[in-house]
Amino acid sequence: GLSGAGKSTLAHALAERLRSAGAKVEILDGDVVRENLSQGLGFSREDRDTNIRRIAFVTKLLVRNGVVVIVAAISPYRAARDSARAEIGGFVEVHVDCPVPELTRRDTKGLYVRALAGELHGFTGISDPYEEPLAPEVVVHTDRESVDESVEKILAATGPARA
Repeated sequence: GLSGAGKSTLAHALAERLRSAGAKVEILDGDVVRENLSQGLGFSREDRDTNIRRIAFVTKLLVRNGVVVIVAAISPYRAARDSARAEIGGFVEVHVDCPVPELTRRDTKGLYVRALAGELHGFTGISDPYEEPLAPEVVVHTDRESVDESVEKILAATGPARA
């Protein structure tokens, strides 16, 4: 999903539910990953793809060790998501959908207003592409579903083996 759609909020709520069921869970939040693992990367297509490859690599290592990994990151290109799916296995894509007018309303930093006015370049979904998933396992609509409703949808789609 786009910036402000609710990826991190849902990730934390989902992680809490999974941990309460006894699962080992890690969240890889896009902002935190960029701060710690992908410092120096910009927002070109190549840099965005590199960031997603790094996230996929860390995810694969954690999954291999029995950890449920929830990635809350903007991944704007289908090819990068498809590559991550192939590398990780057991990949469940959740499209966190929220319309731009609602994202603009939620945006306390004014990023959408600046991007829509042409003052902020390379902003995903406005001045940079966002290729919506063609067949995600789950779609949540954070403009009309509560966090709990979205988490329930994700859990229902992932099945008892993952919950």
